[in-house]
Amino acid sequence: MVQRIEACLTDPDRPLSDLLRVACTAALRAGEIVRELYEKPHRIKMKGAIDLVTEADVASEQAIVEYLRQHSGAEILAEEASAEGGTIEENGPLWVVDPLDGTTNFAHGFPYFGISIAYSVARASQVGVVYCPLQDELFCAGRGLGAWLNGRPLKVSDRQGLIESLVATGFPYAIRENLPAVLAQLGRVLPRVRDLRRAGAAAVDLAYLACGRLDGFWELELKPWDTAAGQLLVEEAGGRVSALAGGAWNPWCQEILASNGMIHAQLSELLA
Repeated sequence: MVQRIEACLTDPDRPLSDLLRVACTAALRAGEIVRELYEKPHRIKMKGAIDLVTEADVASEQAIVEYLRQHSGAEILAEEASAEGGTIEENGPLWVVDPLDGTTNFAHGFPYFGISIAYSVARASQVGVVYCPLQDELFCAGRGLGAWLNGRPLKVSDRQGLIESLVATGFPYAIRENLPAVLAQLGRVLPRVRDLRRAGAAAVDLAYLACGRLDGFWELELKPWDTAAGQLLVEEAGGRVSALAGGAWNPWCQEILASNGMIHAQLSELLA
C-alpha cells in the first residue's frame, strides 16, 4: 500500500502530497471493508424507489470519515451523512466522499464499483482518489501533480473521431422524470460512436476515461461526490470536463460531459 501511494508523490514536500497520501490511505482502508463484505448477504435499505444503501456504504463511510478527521481539520461532505441534513460550507476546504459509488452493482454482485474521495477548495478539486477494491486499482490525482493508476502515470486516449470512440453514460435515479431527455441523448449519440457502456458508477467511469479505457462520458442529475474525484483524474490525465453545452463546470453542477478532449466538441454538439 505504501509503495503504491509514494510512487504518486513526485514532490513529497508539497502540501497536496500530504492530502493525497491521506485520501489514498482512507480509500484503501475502506476498500478492505467493502471487499470483505462483497460476497456476504447484504442489509439493504431504500432511499428512493431505486436508490439503495447497504451495510457496506455505511461501514466504508464510517472508516473514511474517522480517518479524515484524524488527519485533517477540513469539513467532510459524505453521501450517506448528507441525507441527515446540516449545513456544509461548499467553498471552504472540504472533503467530498462517496463511500461506495455503484451501490446497486455491489448489492447485485456486479463487480463495478469504487470508493471516491476528493479534497476541494472553492468548489475546485485539489486531490482526487478513486479506488476499485475488487480489481485493486487505485486511481489518484493532485492538481498540477498529474494522475496515476497504482503508481503509473495516466493519460487519456488519443482517439479523434466519434466513430472510433467508446463512450459511457449513466441514468439518473429520477429516471421517470428524465426519461425523454435520456432517450433523446442516447438516440443522438449511439449511432455516431463505436459503442456505448452504461455500467452504473460515475466515479469509476471517469477513472476509466482518465486511463484511456473510455473516450467520453456524460450524465445528468449527479451529486458532488459522484464527480469531484473523477473530474480531477480526467483533467490531470489530459482530458476535458465541462457542462453538456461546453460551459464552465464544478462538482456542484448536476450534469457533466468529460472526454479525452479531442471528441469533446463533437459530443457537446450532440448533447447540448
